[in-house]
Amino acid sequence: MMRTVSAWRRFLMLVPLLFFLAHFFSVTELHYNPRPVPNKQSKSNHLVLGPAAGQGFSNRLHCHPQGIKALKKTHFSTASTTLVDNIHFVTVFTLYNATHPDDRLSNLVTVGNTSYSKLQRSMAILNIFVNFIQAAMPRSNVIILTDPASDLSIHKNGVTIHPIQGEYSRGKLMLQRIRSYIAFLETRMDKISQNQGHIQHYIFTDSDIAVVDDIGHIFHDYPNFHLALTFRNNKEQPLNSGFIAVRGTPDGIVRAKTFLQEVLKVYRSRYMKASRMLGDQLALAWVVKSHPSFDPEKFTKAQAFLDDIGGAAVLFLPCAVYNWTPPEGAGQFHGMPLDVKVIHFKGSRKRLMLESWNFFSASSDISDMLCLILRSGRTKYDF
Repeated sequence: MMRTVSAWRRFLMLVPLLFFLAHFFSVTELHYNPRPVPNKQSKSNHLVLGPAAGQGFSNRLHCHPQGIKALKKTHFSTASTTLVDNIHFVTVFTLYNATHPDDRLSNLVTVGNTSYSKLQRSMAILNIFVNFIQAAMPRSNVIILTDPASDLSIHKNGVTIHPIQGEYSRGKLMLQRIRSYIAFLETRMDKISQNQGHIQHYIFTDSDIAVVDDIGHIFHDYPNFHLALTFRNNKEQPLNSGFIAVRGTPDGIVRAKTFLQEVLKVYRSRYMKASRMLGDQLALAWVVKSHPSFDPEKFTKAQAFLDDIGGAAVLFLPCAVYNWTPPEGAGQFHGMPLDVKVIHFKGSRKRLMLESWNFFSASSDISDMLCLILRSGRTKYDF
C-alpha cells in the first residue's frame, strides 16, 4: 500500500513537468512554423467602407455611419462658365504596349459588370475623366496631348486629340508632360492672334481626377492671376502638379510658359533622379520657394492667395478644395470640405474612380457619391 501511494505521489510531481515540456515544444513549433499573417500590403479588389473623416467639423461632408448616404449636402457653385470665356481642360495621356497580348485572364480586373485588361483600364480612366468634366461643366472642352506614335482614339463630343512630339517613355513621362504643356502654350499664341477678343482659358490636369463642380469661376473671381497652382501643408512637396490653370490672355500665356520653362530647367538640373514620379513637383516647389519674397508659412493655411513669382502672378489654391485626395482627406484635410471641386484619385485609387462614376451614373447624387469616396478612400485598391 505504501509503495502504491509513493508511486502515485511521484506521478503527481511529474505532471507539472509534463505540462511544461508540452508547452515548450508547442512554442518551439510555433516559433519555427509561424501561422500565416495576412498581408497588410495587399490591395483590395472591391470597395472597403471605413469611417468618414471630418465628422466633427461643421464645414465638412457628413455621411451616415451605416451607409453612404450624405447627411449634409455639398455646397455647389452658383457661378457658371457663362461668366467667363471658354474653358479647356488639357491632359497628357499615352498608351503603352498597345499591341501586346495583355488580355490574359490573369490581367483582368472586374469593376461592376465589366472586366478590364490593363490597357482597357487606362482607357476607362480617361473616358471617366472626360465624363466627370462634361457632367460638371458641359460647356467646356477637353484636349488630350499625346505621343504622335500612340494609337489613341476617343469618340466623344468636345474632345480633341493633339499630338505633340516628344519622349513619352514611362521613366520620362513627367518630364515630357512639362515639355508638352510648354509646346501646347506656344501653339495657343498663334490661336490668339487669329481669334482676337475671344479668350480661351486652360486647366492642365492629371487624367485621374474627377471635376465635381464648376471651377471656371476662378478666372472670374480672381481676375489678376496668370497661372494657378494647388498647395497643401506638406513641407517637402507643398505643390501638386496635377492641377495648373492658365489664363488665356496673351500676357497670361506668355508668363505661364516662361514660368514652366523655369520649372523644366530646374527639373533637368536638380531632379532628374526623380524623373519618373515626383521630379516635376519638386521642381515646382523649388521655383516657388526659392523666390526671395515668398513666405512658405502661407502653405499652412488652406486659403487662396496671390503672389508674384518671377514676374508671373501666381494664384495658389488649396488642395483641400481644388485637388482633394483620399489619403490626405483622411488626414490633414480632416475630411471633405462641403465646397470641394476636384477629386484626385492618385496612386492606387483608380478602381475607386470607376466605382464612383458607376455610382453617380445610377444615382445622379453627387453628395452621396462623395460619401462613397470619403468612406472608401483609406484603402489601396488593385489598380
